[in-house]
Amino acid sequence: MSLYAIGDLHLHFQSEVKAADQRRDRLWRNHEDRLRRNCAGLITDDDTLVLVGDHSWGRKLAECEEDFAYIRAIPGRKILLRGNHDHFWDVKKTASLNERFQPELFFLQDNFAAYRDYDFAVRRDDKGGATDNVPAYRDYAIVGTKGFCFEGPFFIDRRGRILGWDEEKEEHAKALVERELTRLRTSFEQAKAAGYSKYIMFLHYPPTSVLEESSGFTDMAEEYGAEQVIYAHCHGEARFRDSLQGLYNGVYYRLVSGDYLRWTPARIL
Repeated sequence: MSLYAIGDLHLHFQSEVKAADQRRDRLWRNHEDRLRRNCAGLITDDDTLVLVGDHSWGRKLAECEEDFAYIRAIPGRKILLRGNHDHFWDVKKTASLNERFQPELFFLQDNFAAYRDYDFAVRRDDKGGATDNVPAYRDYAIVGTKGFCFEGPFFIDRRGRILGWDEEKEEHAKALVERELTRLRTSFEQAKAAGYSKYIMFLHYPPTSVLEESSGFTDMAEEYGAEQVIYAHCHGEARFRDSLQGLYNGVYYRLVSGDYLRWTPARIL
């Protein structure tokens, strides 16, 4: 039983591709077939796959039906995080999405998902009989939110050095970051109240902008003791190093954008 993750599928079986790199880049050519084959050879029905946002170019659910059929056909349990292009997903209607698509899909927003739990009986009496005490073993909780970070515009010199940035848009970004931090804390607190103390944290956006070495998201990961932070959004080779990767203050950061992984999901646990 393993946990895998990949993001930025940008499926478009019923909709139009909006990104120029997805239309031109050879790495995106037939990426749906490549991902399907890689998942079939890697993931079993006992595994869990977290899809880290930007699932479909469809703006409404009716435009995503074939995209969701593709996702449902991938082996294993699927957990979906909201991305900035997932316009079909109204945050206030997350519960209705879960009612509609469970048990095949779980939509992670203002909630959490258990990676796996074990219930077992403890035999303690002298005659070898089982007691009524059946404690639950809690493994990892999967927590997360879309996240956000300031992405410019930046004012850059001929050598590519950042000289300044749009401060008005930076202030707007800060408000969105605070909203997403509130949603992330809701996810952590629900998991904590349910008895979990081990966390894998997921974001669609990277945890830091190109201007930051830390952020509210890295602070929260450290506060709750998340072991890993998994994110996507940074796709296209020029963006792969926009944020943290590897071990930082005791937390391991991973980028799992589809083109970065060359359409092979990363094994997280």
